[in-house]
Amino acid sequence: MSAPGGHGQPFVIGVAGGSGSGKTTVTRRVIETVGRAGVAVLNQDNYYRDQSDIPFETRLKTNYDHPAAFDWTLLRAHLDALLAGVPIDMPEYDFTNHTRSLQSTTVLPGSVVVLEGFFALYDEALRGRMHLKVFVDADADVRFIRRLQRDTQERGRTPESVIAQYLEFVRPMHLSFVEPTKRYADVIIPHGGMNEPALDMLTARIRATV
Repeated sequence: MSAPGGHGQPFVIGVAGGSGSGKTTVTRRVIETVGRAGVAVLNQDNYYRDQSDIPFETRLKTNYDHPAAFDWTLLRAHLDALLAGVPIDMPEYDFTNHTRSLQSTTVLPGSVVVLEGFFALYDEALRGRMHLKVFVDADADVRFIRRLQRDTQERGRTPESVIAQYLEFVRPMHLSFVEPTKRYADVIIPHGGMNEPALDMLTARIRATV
């Protein structure tokens, strides 16, 4: 890959970390640093596989915390399109019906592209397109509380279902697949999105590069 900024190429940032770690907060800081018009954000949560062809009861058993739950082919294609200066229609995911929504969001190319998701650093091909790889770290209890609040308030889930999913899928999958990607990070932000000194350092690095 050519040097960041060379020949007008977008600067690609991967923002990974466990569910509820503060990835969105970090992405928001990138947008504040560069300016919204200059940042294209790919939210990996929107790239779960379409499940409209399988029964609802079967969808309920999907392990959303396993790499196999994602449409990696589409995600790579969309990142490549943005790098080529082509707008994309990012899918939206319906977490109530457990399948891809009929709606999509147009994402315009920007001087900075952010891939945000707990598996943002998992795929070797995607890592190869990144100029800066960030892992947002946070204690497990903090991440669980944030996930519980988000899923009950924003995704129509019951506390019981969130707890059951966390124990059966989220925690073991995090330890098996998400935590190990920390070794690929150029920058590790401890204490999640609440770490202002670390966010300031990240801001300075982006400003010096972009």
